[in-house]
Amino acid sequence: MRNSITVARLVRHVEARRLRGQDDAGRRRPRVVVVGSGYAGLGVLRHLEARLPAGAAELVLVSPTDHLLYTSLLPQVATGDIEPRHLAVSVRGALRRTVPHLGHATAVDATRREITVVGMTGEPSTLAWDRLVLAPGALTRTFDIPGLAEHGLGMKNLAEAVYLRDHVLRQLEYADASDSDAERRARCTFVVVGAGYTGTELAAQMRRFTVEALGQFPRLDAAQIRWLLLDLAPRVLPELDERLGAGAAKVLRERGVEVRLETSVTEVRADAVTLTDGAVIPSHTLVWCAGVTPNPLMSRLGAETVKGRLVVDENFQVPGLDGVFALGDAAAVPDATKGGAPAGQTAQHAVRQGGAAGRNVAASLGYGRMRPYRHRDLGFVVDLGGADAVANPLGLPLSGPLAAAVTRGYHLLALSAAANRAYVGADWLLGAVARPRVVQLGFLPPPNATIAQVEQTELYGAP
Repeated sequence: MRNSITVARLVRHVEARRLRGQDDAGRRRPRVVVVGSGYAGLGVLRHLEARLPAGAAELVLVSPTDHLLYTSLLPQVATGDIEPRHLAVSVRGALRRTVPHLGHATAVDATRREITVVGMTGEPSTLAWDRLVLAPGALTRTFDIPGLAEHGLGMKNLAEAVYLRDHVLRQLEYADASDSDAERRARCTFVVVGAGYTGTELAAQMRRFTVEALGQFPRLDAAQIRWLLLDLAPRVLPELDERLGAGAAKVLRERGVEVRLETSVTEVRADAVTLTDGAVIPSHTLVWCAGVTPNPLMSRLGAETVKGRLVVDENFQVPGLDGVFALGDAAAVPDATKGGAPAGQTAQHAVRQGGAAGRNVAASLGYGRMRPYRHRDLGFVVDLGGADAVANPLGLPLSGPLAAAVTRGYHLLALSAAANRAYVGADWLLGAVARPRVVQLGFLPPPNATIAQVEQTELYGAP
């Protein structure tokens, strides 16, 4: 009896699948595959879920993470001002009709309309698509500097931010326990390369954090803590308004950060950093924040690229690849408000491109019409920690506590989930009244903390 029931259930299951297959053959829904769960990719899917009828398309997301990471606040994860999970916006919480696939998209076959996905187990698989939206973002840009790959630390994701905090505290522990003045100085010296957004914010906030943490290291004092910020550019924040750069440089110097411009690194060793001016800095810490490079996937499509960014038209479509769209840091999206020049690689552009590209993908499926990308600059904010910041909302230059308030308000608005806003706001309130918690978490052991290991660049192979 039990066997007959089992056979009957199996027959019904096979018949149901056959009937569904016949039905799908007659009216198969087009599949839209979006690569990347950053602001660009998630923005596209949110727009499609809102614009497309429920049965109009099958929506699929391919990403190595199940969350959107608000990278602008990563320095505050490194200082412990914000808990790591509070910056991670749940993909499943943000999307309702999209099916997530965890993994890295490593290849695209435009002829067969398939992408190759390497899952978390390391096994590759293929996924068919009718519309492909590429928004894989960017990775840390590195150079062939001796020792950088082995000893340099990054600041692109939560693992790197949490590891940096542990590493800095570990150096203070070693320094506090050492009887050697030379070792103490080396352990308490930290080098940051790159005076753009991340490097400037990180150097300012980490200098403040390490000085505040000295209350728990009685054998150390503030005079021994040394933070250096290097950049080949002639000024801090070279990509922004000069007034913002000057304001940020003033705060850095007042905090005691050594700013060395038109200077970079020629060699990195476990216990020293050699600069382009010939100076040798005894240090066990180098944080590499010298820009980003587009995801290597973009150079493997056989389409035109500009500095690694995939060339697209004003509607986000990739010329010569039917049904393929691209946006975000990995695409050279022409901005109609700037004469068609490629839009900047900023979160502000990614947010706005997400909605605009979503509209155009929907239009390609017969819902609405396409429109070119246009962007109005809303200004920039740079959080330097505490009551210090520089900002120019709508072109109005601000500094000090007012800029800090505007900066925090902007970050809360940019976080795309109410729960995350509440958590981050609570972190800031607690940080204003409570002493910093000086403790190592130990999530990521040193052998696995290099930029290549954390960002898994080996998955894409040689260019």
